[in-house]
Amino acid sequence: MADLSLNELAKEIFSGAGGMDNVQNVVHCMTRVRMTIRDENKVNKEQLQKIPGVLGVVDDEQLQVIIGPGKVNKVAQAMVDIAGVELGEDLPEASFGGKDKVQAKAEEMKAAQKAKQKPSRMKRVLKDISNIFVPMIPAFVGTGIVAGIASVITNMITAGTLDAAVWQQYLDVMNILKNGLFSYLVIYTGVNAARVFGANPTMGGVIGAVVMLTGMNPEAPLMNLFTGEPLSAGQGGILGVIFAVWLLSIVEKKLHQVVPDSLDIIITPTISLLVIGLAEIFLIMPLAGFISNNMVSGITWVLNIGGAFSGFVLGLLFLPMVMFGLHQILTPIHIQMINETGSTLLLPILAMAGAGQVGAALALWVRLRKDKELSEMIKGALPVGILGIGEPLIYGITLPLGRPFITACIGGGIGGAVIGAIGGVGSIAVGPSGAALIPLIANGRWWGYVLGLLAAYAGGFVATFFFGIPKEKLAEEKAAKEMTTTESVTTEIFSSVAAGSIHPLEEASDPVFAEKMMGDGYFIEPKDGKIYSPVKGKVSTIFPTKHAIGITTDSGLEVLLHMGIDTVDLAGKPFDIHVQEGQSLQSDTLLADVDLAAIKQAGKGTSMLVMITNMDHVSSHALEKKGEVLSGVEVMKATTI
Repeated sequence: MADLSLNELAKEIFSGAGGMDNVQNVVHCMTRVRMTIRDENKVNKEQLQKIPGVLGVVDDEQLQVIIGPGKVNKVAQAMVDIAGVELGEDLPEASFGGKDKVQAKAEEMKAAQKAKQKPSRMKRVLKDISNIFVPMIPAFVGTGIVAGIASVITNMITAGTLDAAVWQQYLDVMNILKNGLFSYLVIYTGVNAARVFGANPTMGGVIGAVVMLTGMNPEAPLMNLFTGEPLSAGQGGILGVIFAVWLLSIVEKKLHQVVPDSLDIIITPTISLLVIGLAEIFLIMPLAGFISNNMVSGITWVLNIGGAFSGFVLGLLFLPMVMFGLHQILTPIHIQMINETGSTLLLPILAMAGAGQVGAALALWVRLRKDKELSEMIKGALPVGILGIGEPLIYGITLPLGRPFITACIGGGIGGAVIGAIGGVGSIAVGPSGAALIPLIANGRWWGYVLGLLAAYAGGFVATFFFGIPKEKLAEEKAAKEMTTTESVTTEIFSSVAAGSIHPLEEASDPVFAEKMMGDGYFIEPKDGKIYSPVKGKVSTIFPTKHAIGITTDSGLEVLLHMGIDTVDLAGKPFDIHVQEGQSLQSDTLLADVDLAAIKQAGKGTSMLVMITNMDHVSSHALEKKGEVLSGVEVMKATTI
């Protein structure tokens, strides 16, 4: 038999595994496609072993199909592409009668609605940044709280408030815990960026680790090609890593297309690492270093001017500097100031940048209360932000939304201006910022630092509240409020979809429906094939096999009309659909003519099932009629929340 294409091979493997609906997820190692199976009894190992291109089959905790190095990653990718998921993600159950499929379709409809919004390159970039950092939010919050506590203890030890002999070991433990994330953040960023851009995640982690310059000989360091000075670890920062991994994804994909399968496992990662790693070391990092070195004169000039202007500029620009890894140029300035005067006037001003992020997050929380996911993220990130750990707020909230990041920086500038105007507010050591820096403020001028914090909070809040909320988020919030108002007073009337006998859903022959996995409602055993709309609303979706129609009511109820039991297998033949997606419906609109005889001849059930699939929007519902009814008769009421 001729060799199969990647798509054909992927489909054959799915078939031998018992069908796509029997595969929960797909991953791969160096030689094997590994599948988590839902029902082992459906797997046909003999069929799998006969597939051209399959070298063997191992049925252990996972079903493992041996393909061989170089080709296995392409086959696994083809399988998840067919299923419409990412590697490692759960596949939706393929039956249209399943709850997961209905939910997947609902998500598809929401995505289609969002797709109507005007796309832009900036929105795509911000979305990618969000996808990179949002999975890290729980780690940011957990380690951030530990880091915040450690910061307070560190500063109090430095200030002499706490005894180092008593507290140092506790502090060491907390620093070990926090450094598990923050010391290797570039690696985690590289891994997640690779997942977002479609590169190998481990290779992304390696590219992230390159900026740490681990293994460089300090006695003979690599040189900055622009300045001739030694490179320092961290130049390029987080954004440099993201850019490098994006380049990695392009190189990897091109190599996968041209390198023979037998050599792919050797050539592709080697060339990718050499090309991108060298570009990162000798171009991206030196470019960031060149910029940082040339910023010294600018910062010196700003410091010499002093006052509110210096405070505003430094507070405004500090976070962008951190993201590009340029903040390292400030450490020698801090140390020099402390050695000469006993404190650094620069650190309290720069600490205002994080305080501006806190104010911006508070404004987002107030303005976008209906966005539950965003609200939960803000609640987790705010405490650590107040303690001076800004990563959760920056990478999880303000930066992915775009505009709030800018207004947060403005808030930082306002706080910096206040401290610059007061003057003489310095820190006796270089330590964590936020409220944790208060114990290190010199000469009893902690009150000036606190005023700066409050100004930054207020500045970030006001700037974001009035100018920093993205328009699409405001539109979503408005729609959510309107929906809440509408839903609170609406009762939907459900009619019989055909002449026949009405039954409660728990009497359905299919256990998926009877157990109300997809929602509650009723079904009718029809006397004829004239099927009418059960509610007033709009056709939200018509399934490709024509056996099911989704309807959305004006109050937001999502209603599914499922025509027959297991009729998805009939490929739409018994159904003559008279409506189209987007069409408005009345309760007496003819939806379809159904060939009941053909359904029975195929050995399928003819029950016409009507279900509310978003029952979380229903406060009460009652089936008011049972037994024989005519079409169009009121049979059920549902009151929305």
